Amino acid sequence: MKVVLMELVLYALLILLCSNSPLKTPFQLSAFTVIFAAMSRNRRNAEPIRIEGLSIVDIAEEGKGVGKADELVIFVDKAVPGDVVDVRLVKKKKNFAEAVIEKIQTPSTLRQQAFCSHFGTCGGCKWQHMEYEAQLKFKQKNVEAALQRLAKIDTSGMEPILGSAENKYYRNKLEYTFSNKRWLDAADMELEAEGREMNALGFHVPLRFDKILDISHCYLQAEPSNNLRLGIRAYALAHELSFYDLRNHEGALRNLIIRTSSTGEVMVVVVFAYASQAQIDGLMEHVKTSFPEITSLLYIVNQKRNDTIFDQEVITYAGRDHIYEQMPLENGGSVNFKIGAKSFYQTNSAQAYQLYKITKEFAGFKGDELVYDLYTGAGTIANFVAASVKQVVGIEYVPTAIEDAKYNSQLNKIDNTTFYAGDMKDILTPHFIAEHGKPDVVITDPPRAGMHADVVERLLEMEAEKIVYVSCNAATQARDLALLKEKYDVVRIKPVDMFPHTQHVENVVLLQLNK
Repeated sequence: MKVVLMELVLYALLILLCSNSPLKTPFQLSAFTVIFAAMSRNRRNAEPIRIEGLSIVDIAEEGKGVGKADELVIFVDKAVPGDVVDVRLVKKKKNFAEAVIEKIQTPSTLRQQAFCSHFGTCGGCKWQHMEYEAQLKFKQKNVEAALQRLAKIDTSGMEPILGSAENKYYRNKLEYTFSNKRWLDAADMELEAEGREMNALGFHVPLRFDKILDISHCYLQAEPSNNLRLGIRAYALAHELSFYDLRNHEGALRNLIIRTSSTGEVMVVVVFAYASQAQIDGLMEHVKTSFPEITSLLYIVNQKRNDTIFDQEVITYAGRDHIYEQMPLENGGSVNFKIGAKSFYQTNSAQAYQLYKITKEFAGFKGDELVYDLYTGAGTIANFVAASVKQVVGIEYVPTAIEDAKYNSQLNKIDNTTFYAGDMKDILTPHFIAEHGKPDVVITDPPRAGMHADVVERLLEMEAEKIVYVSCNAATQARDLALLKEKYDVVRIKPVDMFPHTQHVENVVLLQLNK
């Protein structure tokens, strides 16, 4: 009550100051400064709001548990559905609040010990404190809710989500950032400033673009990933190579990209900023001699204000400028893919195979189909299904990806694919369709934003017998499906978990043209 009264008094003073004239006098400016400072202190000194016995009933995309108290939705950091917790609110709005756990009264049966020491600070693997089977349940629920709510689709026949056989060390690509502004934890803050190591090689802390969490061990990518990162960091510190300053845009070392393949090949890309050639050669030679298992050792000099490398020259220091990935085929053969520093490839290789198998099964090819593969990327789906159809036409926005797609067809001696680069809504025109033929099946795998409205309109005009829609965002997929319902029925739905311990999920939908 005292806090509320004080706020009212301060607001009244502000109104009086503003009522007669604009702020012109030093007295008025000083008065405003004092009043705002008092209001800030008042809020800081206010007694924090605590809620006891809050039941957690759901989990949000950010990995926070969801509870409800007096019509207020409360997002609780590190809570699991089924927990009963005492919490302290750290942020409160009109209809929702954010909170932290002060005590777990009753732990959920779905709760498990987080396996990573960086859990809670790192922005990745936010669901690792929940059993994997429960994660799958909530992912399926989220997809189902999006399709029902946004597209009014009957999901009663929705197929069970396909979990990932491996839920640790499943990624084939990681990108780390060098920074001279390491994220400091409580133990660091107890040290004197001169005793703190401020250089870091790791991941961005959520919502802090200039703070990097120094990673000791990451469970996302198999060795030699961790050894490579730690070895490069140790060399850089020992030889006093400067780590990048994300605010002032200076420093020698900027990023580290590590790619691995199921065939055992390894690619390392070191991105420098303001390094001398002697510094570059010194580090690259150290990596070459210390890690002879590296297949492709590359570097880039990027002095732009952003981290993107698609417009940068890639220099081969040792080995090839690419590695190879291999995906099995159901007939016993395989498809090989060339992976360069800039190539797109699904980051969970084993689960990508399962995703493409489901896509192919949904399409139900008979062997004589003309297939349009929209957002084809490096032609992975196109080349995967090519042996089962008459012709595949792939379209992709990124020209370098299309070059990879063409190369991959040549590599596998596939001669029934053609690829085109350009904006999907500009390429996929009535003239293009007249030239290449009306497709029997369309496979579309757009980015998270979904398909442009013009592309959806073109699909409705084409009237392909089947559309297989692969999506990494159920909400934008549902938005597009709501438009496609004008001429198509949803026949099958199956989610696929590509990213364990995260909220992300792929979803495959088969649409059949209305008769």
